[in-house]
Amino acid sequence: MPKCLFINNDGSGFADYVHVADGTTVQQFFSERVPHGKPQDYLIRVNRQPVAPDQVLQEGDRVSFTPYVAHSIMWRPTRVLGMLRVCAVLDTT
Repeated sequence: MPKCLFINNDGSGFADYVHVADGTTVQQFFSERVPHGKPQDYLIRVNRQPVAPDQVLQEGDRVSFTPYVAHSIMWRPTRVLGMLRVCAVLDTT
């Protein structure tokens, strides 16, 4: 059973070593660890490189899931003293 470092950058984030079954693909691992998420909404990397969903995880792999957009947040540009600044606004809808 391979042991991988799993880094979840969703929400407050965390990292931990996990054991995965032999032959587990990145897509299967994502579905197990982020059941509420859609893979197209995340940057999924193995050993710091973007990967295909059918890649099989190996002993010592470093797997990370980073959402492209933070949940419940909209970004809108605002002007401050003539300079463009981006600020986060909570989406209350």
